[in-house]
Amino acid sequence: MFEMEVQLTNQFDLVILGSGSTAFAAAIRAAELGKSAAMTEMRMLGGTCVNRGCLPSKNLIEAARIVWEAAHPRYPGLKPAKVEVNFAELIAQKRDVVEVYRGKKYQSILTDDDNIQVFDGKAELVDAHTVRVGETTLIGDQILVATGTRPVLPAIEGLDRVPYLTSDLLTTGEAQELTELPDSMIIVGAGYIALELGQMFHRFGTKVMILERGQIILPRYEPEVSDALTFILRKEGLKIVTEAQALRATQKQNGEIEVTTNVGGKEQTFTAQKLLIATGREPNTDGIGLEKVGVQLDERGYVKVNDELQTSVPNIWAAGDVIGNQTDSQLATPVGAHDGVIAARNALAGAHQKVDHRVIPRVIFTDPQVAVVGMTDEEVVGSGVRCWCGAVPLEYVPRAGATHQTDGIAKIVIDRDTQEVKGVSLVMHNAGEVIHEAAMAMRFHAKLEDFIDMIHVYPTMAEALKIAAISYFKDPAKLSCCAE
Repeated sequence: MFEMEVQLTNQFDLVILGSGSTAFAAAIRAAELGKSAAMTEMRMLGGTCVNRGCLPSKNLIEAARIVWEAAHPRYPGLKPAKVEVNFAELIAQKRDVVEVYRGKKYQSILTDDDNIQVFDGKAELVDAHTVRVGETTLIGDQILVATGTRPVLPAIEGLDRVPYLTSDLLTTGEAQELTELPDSMIIVGAGYIALELGQMFHRFGTKVMILERGQIILPRYEPEVSDALTFILRKEGLKIVTEAQALRATQKQNGEIEVTTNVGGKEQTFTAQKLLIATGREPNTDGIGLEKVGVQLDERGYVKVNDELQTSVPNIWAAGDVIGNQTDSQLATPVGAHDGVIAARNALAGAHQKVDHRVIPRVIFTDPQVAVVGMTDEEVVGSGVRCWCGAVPLEYVPRAGATHQTDGIAKIVIDRDTQEVKGVSLVMHNAGEVIHEAAMAMRFHAKLEDFIDMIHVYPTMAEALKIAAISYFKDPAKLSCCAE
C-alpha cells in the first residue's frame, strides 16, 4: 500500500534528466500546457551555464577587460593606469552574481503552485517510463534527456597523478572553484574555452602558455578568423604554440606542473603553477541507463534524435548539448532552451514540430569577440554550391578607425548564382551584438543586395557587414565615409 502511494506521488507527465536551461525550458512549457514535470539534478540546480559556464565566465572576462584597457589605453594622450586586482574579491562577487541569477531564473520558478518538482541525485533509467534517483522512483509518461556535457580529458600520460583544472574552475561553492590567481598557467587546447579563459587570466596578470596540437587555433572556423585572432592574442602577449601534442604531465617538488610536449617532432617541456585542460566537451550519457532501455547513441556518445528530437524509443526525447551536432545542432545554451520547448510540445501535445538549426549565431567572448553564423567558405563549397567570399580588414570600417580598434576582419560568404548570403564571420569589438543582424537576415534568406541597401547607422561596427557585401562589386578601400 505504501509503495503504491509513493508511486502515485512521483508520477509525472514529463520526467526530465537534468535541470539546466534545456530542462527548465521544457518544464516551464509542460506547466504551461497544464502538465506535470519533474527534473533531476546530481550537482547544482541550473546546470552548466549559470553555475560554471556562460554567466561566471563572462562576468570575469569583463572584469579582466577593464583591468587591461586601463593599463593599455588605445588613445594617444591617455596615460596607463594600474588597477589592483584582488582575485579573491572578484571570485566573491562572481559567486554573488551566480547565486542571485540562479535564484531569480531557476529556483524562483519552483513555487508551490507550479507543477514542477526537482529531485536531487544521480538519475538512471530503469525502463522507458521509470527513472530511479537515489531511493526515489519517478514514473513519466514521457522522458526527456537533457543531461548536457562535461569537460573531456585527453590521453596524457600522468594526468591522473597531477592536479589540473578544467572549465569547472568557474564553479561556485564547489571544491573545483579557483579562488587564488595563479602566477603561471599552461592551457592544453585552443578552442573557445581555452582562448576565453587564457586571455582572461593573462589580463589579470597570469603568464599563460596555450598548447594546441593542430596547426591553427579554431580549426573549424574560417582561416581568416584563426589568423586574425592568433595575431591579436600574440600581440597582446599570450604565448601560443601550435602543433604541440601534450605527451606527459608530472608534478615537481615545488608543486609546479611540467608538461612534456611533442612540438614539430621534438620533445619540449613547459612548466607552470597550474595546468588547465580545455580540449573539448563530452556528453553526460554514461551510467544513466540509456543503452539498457534501447536509446541509441552515436560514436561519440551523444544521443541520436530525429528532427522532432525523438530518440529511438518513442516516448524518450533528448535536447540540448547532450545531442551534440545531431540535426545540425550546436552546443549552446540558447539552442538547448529553444529546443527544450520544442521537445516538450512534441512529447506532451503531439505538435510534431521540427527543429530548424540552419541559422545559429555563435560568439567567442575573447577581446575582440569572434562571432559567426551559417556556413564557412569550405562548407559551402563542400555542399556543391558555387560560392564567393569577401573578407575585409577592419581598417576599412570607419567606427573601428575612429576608436583605434582596427585589428580584426569581417567575412561574408554567398551563393554566387543566387546571391544569397550563406555565412558571416566577424572578429571585432561588439561582434556578438553585430552578428544578430546577419543572423536575422539569413533567417529570411537575405541576398547580398539586402546588406548593401540597408541603411546603417554611421559610424558603427555593423557597417562592416555592408562594406564586406560591397566588396563584391568594388574596392572597399575606395568607399566614401558612409559606404555607398
